[in-house]
Amino acid sequence: MNNPLFIDPYIRCLLPPDIQMDVNQDLHEHCLATKFIDDILLSEIENNDGLRQVVLLTDGMDTRPYRLNWPASTILFDVSPDTIFRRSIKKLEGHPASEDLKVIGLPIMTLANFKDILGAVSSLAMKGCLFFGELPSWLVETEIGFKSTRTKWMDKLFVSHGLKVKMIKHDEVARNLGKESAPGDHKNILFVAEQLQFSDDQMEIWRREFQRIEEEGDEEGFEEL
Repeated sequence: MNNPLFIDPYIRCLLPPDIQMDVNQDLHEHCLATKFIDDILLSEIENNDGLRQVVLLTDGMDTRPYRLNWPASTILFDVSPDTIFRRSIKKLEGHPASEDLKVIGLPIMTLANFKDILGAVSSLAMKGCLFFGELPSWLVETEIGFKSTRTKWMDKLFVSHGLKVKMIKHDEVARNLGKESAPGDHKNILFVAEQLQFSDDQMEIWRREFQRIEEEGDEEGFEEL
């Protein structure tokens, strides 16, 4: 028997009791996307001692806050639709991991909403932070009309918000796992973006420090006179 891509002991709590689970879904695009995002999160946590804050933009039913092995010092934010999130928390009552999560309402995804999210990431994320996940293909194709220009359109959109983006194919994720992805078109686009510019807070700190240095220089000049 093949080893599963990941183990989720909480998902049954969120699903209808009569739903039939397909045990052969490892190569489904959603499973590959889940593994892809899990691996980046765990890799960044393992290799970055300074990583303390993780912001998850979810549909309100993401089990990562509970099933991944987060360091005790990690602060998790689940940004998702408030109604769905609270319904999920109620279903997960009794699991210790469901406590102490912060929640903010996330609007229904449209291109305008996604641009708003990019703007927020651009303003709030520190230089070098990663922003990654999956984006609905229809969101991109509705705007550009042709798949052949998808990469250029994504590059332009992210760069306009100070982010450098790379798209990853599901086939590539599967190959890295020694598997083959399920055939057919994929409904979502996997991406990883890096913040190239300073956040608003970093810029403000720099501005204050520059102002302090200037003022100290002016005071020294007066003393010499």
